[in-house]
Amino acid sequence: MDQPAVVARDLKKSYARVPAVKGVNFTVPARTCFGFLGPNGAGKTTTMRMIACTVPPTGGRLDVLGLNVMEHPRGIKSRIGVVPQEDNLDEEISVLDNLMIHARYQGVPRKRGLQRADELLEFIALTDKRDREIRELSGGMKRRLMIARAMLHDPQLLILDEPTTGLDPQARHLVWEKLRDLKRSGVTLLLTTHYMEEASQLCDSLVIMHLGEVLVEGHPRDVIATCTSPEVVEVFEPSTQLQNELEQLSDLADRVEKLADRWLLYTQDGEPLLAKVRALGADAGSVWLRGGTLEDVFLTLTGRGLRE
Repeated sequence: MDQPAVVARDLKKSYARVPAVKGVNFTVPARTCFGFLGPNGAGKTTTMRMIACTVPPTGGRLDVLGLNVMEHPRGIKSRIGVVPQEDNLDEEISVLDNLMIHARYQGVPRKRGLQRADELLEFIALTDKRDREIRELSGGMKRRLMIARAMLHDPQLLILDEPTTGLDPQARHLVWEKLRDLKRSGVTLLLTTHYMEEASQLCDSLVIMHLGEVLVEGHPRDVIATCTSPEVVEVFEPSTQLQNELEQLSDLADRVEKLADRWLLYTQDGEPLLAKVRALGADAGSVWLRGGTLEDVFLTLTGRGLRE
């Protein structure tokens, strides 16, 4: 059996006695993609920093690649790669020079560094940009280059902080494709993301965190099945009269959410409820049936209020 890539047991972190992570437990199987979801202030970034050995835990135990973070931080750092959310490439030098400087920082011999740089540029489809300055690259190209840079020393674990933030759909899907390729090659991926579709597409397992605690852990499909209804009837901008009539159908739904622009009726069997809503005279284009999603779970568990 493969040893888990990361094991956290009663993991805690406080800053000036203010708890940021409150005794969380999770296990990351090797060669999988594991996601951390949560609103701002949930504790996911602090958890990732503890895994990356940039901040020490306050309590509990955290093992990464079989090593304890308190006892072997240097050994762990040599075996992981980190892709930060913010672009920190050197704009004044070429793509290749950015990679080679990082290779030197990681202690990769120059000959091996050049070989890996060429391999990774081909992998991320940037071979033709090898000698271009960073300022000439698009946002999607920069994100792919940062992934390549983090992979120069052949890490076993790759940590990605919101890897596709700000990218257009085409660039996002290309990054997803490359991350799937890395996972297939045996690299374990840890990522934070605010894109629920991204988590559903990439993650074999995930946790949703809130106020420093893990609320749920599991495969995205299992989390959806456990934490929300399988189907949702959406009614867009119902009139006052229609709202009154929808109230009469509330008992037929598992629960009802009344948002500013729509009502959501969660149900085990959507077709009968959809027919009843349409029979009330609602415009056909403003009523539709969809499956439950990870976003439904996320908002149900963490709330819809905006947090700084």
